Amino acid sequence: MDLHEAFRSMKQAALDAGRLIMEIYKTNFEVETKSDESPVTAADKGSDALIRKELSSAFPEAAFLTEESTDDLSRLDKEWVFIVDPLDGTSDFVKRDGEFAVLIALVHYHEPVVGIIYAPNQKLFYYAIKGEGAYRLEGEKAVRLHVSQREGHDLRCLVSRSHFNDAEKAYIDERREHFSEILPMGAALKFARIAEGNAEVSYRLSPGTKEWDVAPGNLILNEAGGLMLKPDGTAYRYNREDVCNRDGYILANSRGNFDL
Repeated sequence: MDLHEAFRSMKQAALDAGRLIMEIYKTNFEVETKSDESPVTAADKGSDALIRKELSSAFPEAAFLTEESTDDLSRLDKEWVFIVDPLDGTSDFVKRDGEFAVLIALVHYHEPVVGIIYAPNQKLFYYAIKGEGAYRLEGEKAVRLHVSQREGHDLRCLVSRSHFNDAEKAYIDERREHFSEILPMGAALKFARIAEGNAEVSYRLSPGTKEWDVAPGNLILNEAGGLMLKPDGTAYRYNREDVCNRDGYILANSRGNFDL
């Protein structure tokens, strides 16, 4: 599969999904509750169907792992897999705080090779192609991203706006002298904020996320010079049978800040 061709199709799918999401965002939409107690809306379902339709038409050889579709595990035998969160930050969408995003990753043999984070309410579009750097689109101009050079002090730490827990608070409190700011942020925008040099670290120390929450951001952050690792320092592989990120993860602009 040509990665640039894949990116162009993924970009169009993300933009189209974003338009659909924003149309629903402006309405009096209903909120359902899934079996895991998480919310779901017509925006989640509509975005999922749209992205699957567009990308399966362009790349019939690829499999899908998405938050809102049934997973039959046939994807495990596939070379190429699209991993999709059609509306990351549904809780933020429901609260109408604006911090939600469309996430699409293309994975080749367990490794992300193209990643997109698109926040339609903020008109922020981030992407990476493996080995070619990470970028933010400003109109038609692609601006290359680089993590910040802050090391060991005056660090900006991002925490989840909706899922910040006691374990993460205690972990941060133990290292409080290193941080100048603790900033809440929704969805996968934490990856993008660190990748573009506007924060340095973020901690997710619970098993609540899944592959589709992190695969695009993992690639974008890596290509900007940062890292996403489990707390033990090992990396996640993707297109796993168990899609839960059970060990949590740490995002950082440098290995030194990861090791605080």
